[in-house]
Amino acid sequence: MKVFTPFPCTGVSYSGCMNISILIEAIVRQTTVLIAQLATSAGARASLSQTANQVFASLVNELKEQGLGNKLIADMFGLSLRTYHNKMRRLSESTTEQGESLWMAVLEFVREKRTVTRDEVVQRFKRDDERIVRSILGDLVTSGIVFSKGGGGRTTYRAVEADEYDAVDDQQQEQALVNLVWISVARQGPLSRSRLAQLVAIDDEQLDGALGPLTQDGRVTVRRVAGELVYDSEQCVIGFEEPAGWEASVFDHFQAVVTALCTKLRSGSSSARQDANVGGSTYGFDVWPGHPKHDEVLGFLAATRRRASDLRAEVDRYNDSAVRPASGVQRVIAYVGQTVIEADEGEE
Repeated sequence: MKVFTPFPCTGVSYSGCMNISILIEAIVRQTTVLIAQLATSAGARASLSQTANQVFASLVNELKEQGLGNKLIADMFGLSLRTYHNKMRRLSESTTEQGESLWMAVLEFVREKRTVTRDEVVQRFKRDDERIVRSILGDLVTSGIVFSKGGGGRTTYRAVEADEYDAVDDQQQEQALVNLVWISVARQGPLSRSRLAQLVAIDDEQLDGALGPLTQDGRVTVRRVAGELVYDSEQCVIGFEEPAGWEASVFDHFQAVVTALCTKLRSGSSSARQDANVGGSTYGFDVWPGHPKHDEVLGFLAATRRRASDLRAEVDRYNDSAVRPASGVQRVIAYVGQTVIEADEGEE
């Protein structure tokens, strides 16, 4: 097997390339595989109750950032404009519970009351559109988050009890969150506090808990710009053996790949160049025990890591004594990954 894929056919021209809809479906499929693996890693059963709504709302926001209007976005989702607006209202902030989406507010109310009737839910959110509230109840039942019994206004709802989760060491869990925030600041900084909270999707208390140790020991610097706190970090290095580092590492690697792809797409280039400094390449090798290149191929990741670590150390030593220019500084993000698949797994 010989495989070499240097980001072909990216840009505004897609002549001769895979149909974009098929490409999107393939990427979504691979992303859902990753999410499923993360949700069940180490025997855990992570809650996915908000994931589909979060994906929809985030995708709509990104499309609007690209300059698309509501009518075109609705068409892209195959929705009528009315259905699209209704869905967005369900996910937007509740009139009754300020600062929280109506969907989440209804779910939390059902969980809080344990057993509640439709009339009680409608009365609780009487300042919101009743049709939307009832639609959200239907969404919750359809998605398996809430059970329902009976009919009409006396229909009763009960939130599904969460399964028992494996106990997680609190200190390790806190460290994992610290690493995730550190990665985000180092890769995307300087970042305002509001933008940082949006990137890592955590509440103020969790963000404070993660930023505390990072700013105290100097890993992250903070300053006030135009009345808002802004965070930055020169570098982020998480040790290979650190038990709480894997979550941040997964996020960092995935973000690096996506950033490279998006940067390549925005450049408008429709082909890969040998001397390009933005992009990526994927290689595949077939080897077996006794193959003259077996150890060299399997050691490719370790060798590349050593080379990258040595290069980073040399750059850091120079930067420590150099005067950083006020403009023109480039942040280069390189990512390396390797997978070994046994023959029978590949055939399956």
